[in-house]
Amino acid sequence: MSRTVPPSLTMGPVYYLWDGPKWRDFHFRIADEAPVDRVVIGETVCSKRQHFIEPHIAEVIERLEAAGKSVVLSTLSLVTLERESRQIRELVSDSEHLIEANDLSALGLLNGRPHSIGPLVNVYNAATAKLLADRGATAICLPPELPFASVEKIIADSPGIAFEVFAFGRMPLAISARCAHARSKGRIKDNCQFVCGEDPDGLPVKTLDRQSFLALNGVQTVSHTCQALLGELASLSACGVSAIRLSPQDCNMVAVAKLYRAVLDDTLDADEAIALLREIYPMAPLSNGFHHAREGAAWVARARNTAHGVGLD
Repeated sequence: MSRTVPPSLTMGPVYYLWDGPKWRDFHFRIADEAPVDRVVIGETVCSKRQHFIEPHIAEVIERLEAAGKSVVLSTLSLVTLERESRQIRELVSDSEHLIEANDLSALGLLNGRPHSIGPLVNVYNAATAKLLADRGATAICLPPELPFASVEKIIADSPGIAFEVFAFGRMPLAISARCAHARSKGRIKDNCQFVCGEDPDGLPVKTLDRQSFLALNGVQTVSHTCQALLGELASLSACGVSAIRLSPQDCNMVAVAKLYRAVLDDTLDADEAIALLREIYPMAPLSNGFHHAREGAAWVARARNTAHGVGLD
């Protein structure tokens, strides 16, 4: 499938614990300055963080929609408590906005209602995508660990479904009922005192050999490296990807969005954009290994990205 219109841009939900004003101001700036078409908001990782953003959700939605952005509300990625289940039931019953499911527990409530599927739901083949579409899913963000060959195959075998690819950010790898982040700082989950807020871009984890390995984000584990599919945007667009997802990191995400938009619009060379991205977000090395069927932390230079018949700019 070949696209004549470049994919749109989606700003994913903030995975990290940012205090309420920072979270609000981030989205205000995205509304006013970022060339994104859709913004996903809401607590996705830990329900205990909800009260930080709750007072600001209505004004953030209003600001985003006034700027012409489409707003999608995210569900939790792991539901373990009755209050969390009740929260999702209320979200589904009360919200007029499209909801993004990040956990299978939300799918029963959303059955028959238009909704989207987040990258934390494992969609690894076209059969799964079609099943979800039959239940009401109109858009699916594929998991970041899928290689391009799988992305291409799923899209080709699933006509009528809008697919999105996770193209920037530390990759979500796992979620747990326990909080390793709190434990690493001498706390327990029930009395964590929100220590994850001390690490607004994740807490680095190293191996016994002192090599950077992963990062902790409360009950979530994310990659040490940052997925950066800039050189791959042409092939993703050509195979029919509808949207490119940017996952917020603690950096200038407006500048990140402008880089991706410029490459998608063919007004900026991908190699130049990659160099600029490293300056904008120096906190983690860039990676694209999963896309090339390699280990996720690997970086495959554009000179080697010719396997799918996409010429270099």
